[in-house]
Amino acid sequence: MAEGFLQRLDTRLDAIDEYEREPVPESKLKGWKGFLGMYAGEHTAGTEFVIGPLFVAHGVAAVDLIWGLILGNILAVLSWAFLCAPVAVKTKLTLYWQLRKICGSKLALIYNIVNALMFCFLAGSMIAVSATAVGLPFGIAMPALGDWLPTSLGWIITVFVVGLVITIVAILGYDYVARFANISFPWMILVFIAAALAVLPQLGVTSVSDFWPVAKEGIWTGIPAEGQSKFTFWHVMFFAWFANMAMHIGMSDMSILRFAEKWQYGFSSATGMFFGHFIAWMASGILTAAAAGAIAPGIIAYNSAGIAGAVCVVIAGWTTANPTIYRAGLAFQSVTPDWKRWKVTLFTGLVTTIFACFPALVMKLLDFVALYGLILMPMGAVIFLDVMIFPIFSMRSNLAEITGLDFNWAAGLTWFVTLLLCLFIYLYMGIEIFFLGLPGWFIAALLYVGISILYQKKLQPVPA
Repeated sequence: MAEGFLQRLDTRLDAIDEYEREPVPESKLKGWKGFLGMYAGEHTAGTEFVIGPLFVAHGVAAVDLIWGLILGNILAVLSWAFLCAPVAVKTKLTLYWQLRKICGSKLALIYNIVNALMFCFLAGSMIAVSATAVGLPFGIAMPALGDWLPTSLGWIITVFVVGLVITIVAILGYDYVARFANISFPWMILVFIAAALAVLPQLGVTSVSDFWPVAKEGIWTGIPAEGQSKFTFWHVMFFAWFANMAMHIGMSDMSILRFAEKWQYGFSSATGMFFGHFIAWMASGILTAAAAGAIAPGIIAYNSAGIAGAVCVVIAGWTTANPTIYRAGLAFQSVTPDWKRWKVTLFTGLVTTIFACFPALVMKLLDFVALYGLILMPMGAVIFLDVMIFPIFSMRSNLAEITGLDFNWAAGLTWFVTLLLCLFIYLYMGIEIFFLGLPGWFIAALLYVGISILYQKKLQPVPA
């Protein structure tokens, strides 16, 4: 009986078609509703319970926070709408298979492994966020700001339970990921807002006129915690813009937006940016100020909103980890084409859950988010130019596909040299990692165009 059940389960999972290696058919394209909730749910999520408190810890001033978030989030939405979405709608392919057409199988293999591991790290941090709430009823010690290693066996068990649930949803495919986000988002944002409002009296806010003085003097004071660097308006703006650099200018959200009927659906990202990366970051900053600087998301949410707050942390971690594991699974799928997608996603979930056991993923989230976006960004520039710009100037797109290359050196050198130049700028010019994405993208664009002009002259198409 058990064997028969497993066979039926295997058959049903195999039948879930996510069009990993082909364009999404017209019949499967989705309208606005399929993206508004997904972006809102993914970005009103577990990271918000970490990033908001870290801004407080880094001593962001209140006025710098407000204006930095407004401008940075607008720039992020424009990056999704004008860079990622047009490419996704034109190709209807995942990033990973489009890259294979441009770069060749060997270069794509290297990139996809790096990409998948980066997303595993990010999803792992969200599993850890959920675990900080799940472990509360059991008295499990929560990680502190300086913790790098697992703090107890109970912590590891909690992480594995949370990781299993999240992986199951990701296995079921994009429809279930989007449905989960649509259901979760309205409730989550209300909990964020309600929790922040509930603790404001503890901070001395008893009327609307009290908020701004308290915000400047008691929450976002402009004074960093001991051992933390000072953040300014520019840190906030660039972080808000590039927190999801891998997704928009790095093109990873091609995997999501390939289901869009129109490129304008890239503006759907505004729900995530302004409900999540504006309201929720501010709300969680208020919560950490009320919790006397506590960082663990489960603790600050439970202290302010009780059980509802703890449950919100759990769901918030899931709504980010689900699509992130989905993306990572698609990346690994292109590396292991003989494996079924659900088996690849299951493996991805296991790797991600192991990473989640290490609290450093959460406690160093700002630095990690900036780093993984920077690593993946140059290939985003390669894809955008290859798909949208090269045809305008009669340059050949999808070079590997039409010439039989397995390693496109124009793309490979662009990726490697851009990262080396960014490292040089970081080490010898003293520019922080948060600011490197902007010059890095233009460096990659110039390199790819220049090298391609020379490289394409030497290559001839494969005869039909």
